[in-house]
Amino acid sequence: MPAAGFAVAPAAVEFEAKITPVVIISCMMAATGGLMFGYDIGVSGGVTSMPSFLKEFFPVVYERIQKHQGDESNYCKYDDESLQLFTSSLYLAALTATFFASYTTRVLGRKQTMLIAGIFFIVGTILNATAVSLLMLILGRISLGCGVGFANQAVPLFLSEIAPTRIRGALNIMFQFDVTVGILFANLINYSTSKIEGGWGWRVSLALAGIPALLLTLGAMLVDDTPNSLIERGHLEKGKAVLRKIRGTENVEPEYLEILEASRIAQEVKHPFRNLLMRQNRPPLVIAIMLQVFQQFTGINAIMFYAPVLFNTVGFGNDASLYSSVITGAVNVISTLVSIYSVDKIGRRILLLEAGVQMFISQTIIGVVLGLKLQDNSSDLSRGMAIAVVLMVCSFVSSFAWSWGPLGWLIPSETFPLETRSAGQSVTVCVNMIFTFVIAQSFLSMLCHMKFGIFLFFSGWVLVMSLFVVFLLPETKGVPIEEMTEKVWKQHWFWKRFMDDVAGETKDSV
Repeated sequence: MPAAGFAVAPAAVEFEAKITPVVIISCMMAATGGLMFGYDIGVSGGVTSMPSFLKEFFPVVYERIQKHQGDESNYCKYDDESLQLFTSSLYLAALTATFFASYTTRVLGRKQTMLIAGIFFIVGTILNATAVSLLMLILGRISLGCGVGFANQAVPLFLSEIAPTRIRGALNIMFQFDVTVGILFANLINYSTSKIEGGWGWRVSLALAGIPALLLTLGAMLVDDTPNSLIERGHLEKGKAVLRKIRGTENVEPEYLEILEASRIAQEVKHPFRNLLMRQNRPPLVIAIMLQVFQQFTGINAIMFYAPVLFNTVGFGNDASLYSSVITGAVNVISTLVSIYSVDKIGRRILLLEAGVQMFISQTIIGVVLGLKLQDNSSDLSRGMAIAVVLMVCSFVSSFAWSWGPLGWLIPSETFPLETRSAGQSVTVCVNMIFTFVIAQSFLSMLCHMKFGIFLFFSGWVLVMSLFVVFLLPETKGVPIEEMTEKVWKQHWFWKRFMDDVAGETKDSV
């Protein structure tokens, strides 16, 4: 038996698979989970810059901004713990939900877990759009967070398992592409609803989250579960039928046998979370954890959550700040298309390394410009300098969108063996949500105390993560999902030391 429970096909064998309409449609429908996630990210920053929203739920912040006549710090006028909790409560809920999602993904399947996510999204949208108190608003965000936890657990696994090997990267990145589309839509809607007379535009912004919520729920009802999930749960014939359907060929026996063997090993593992800590599972576990930590410490969520607030601070004014956020949202979408096109051609590592250079330069320039021109209680930021800040933000967003954004989700979803894949994805989502929560809850306070230095702080982290990619991240382009041990981990200069006597250790642990 091959090491780590992988059934390894000969190196020359490539499973027969056509790019079928059912695969494309299924991936598009599943990826709407990303649309919802992105909309939630984008909408929170927009509504928190609307005076009517702040006046109703955060009167202290509203009064502070109204009284701001140059005596309030440019960096501190939005510093409020309850305002930060509105955004970050979603991620705390997602962190908790992902542990339940790991169980449902394994026992009920990827399809049912996506359906549960859709229901949470619908409930959260209703609570937020009809909120009459801060408690109701926070409860809505918590429900949305549960949806994020379930969706981010199931969707990347669904996409990686259903996609043919040669385009697995591109199809998986559809999740991140929908995240960027969701952010862009949220920015466009916020820009429009901020102009509604009567102060109820924020309700429209929050209510329109119901559209992607309904799309995900409907999609989860219509798609088939993945062959890997069906076979793992004992539905062998149905799994084989779905495999024929999505591959567009009758010749699925080699791939079916490989999934069957991986499933047999998975069935023997009674404690997948405990197995994650076994020696042979440490490489994908460490990679998954570090990718999530680094993804958040690029500073992307700090910029995307609070882009309207950031541009307000820079001196654009309310409408102009939302308009600028729409520009960065469009850059995000277009740049993610670059990743979809190139990830299976040039590989994961090159995209990450190029982006590291671009993000480091962009954030350093932003930090220096703000340090020289935006003082604590006054702004010497000319129109030209303000435009330069926006251009550097766009440069940063574009490089993130074709690298750490999509690949932070893609690589963990394709590197764990089947027996620990649900548990591994759960840890991935959990770590992501922990650090998203930390950044979301602390960013405005960090901005207040660190001022322009916050961007230099994040650029330092970009340098660290780029060195991590150079030395410790192997290339996974074109490797079948159930063959990562033999073709990736056993070939890597550092990680191969964890692959000795794997079969024996697996057997002993069961």
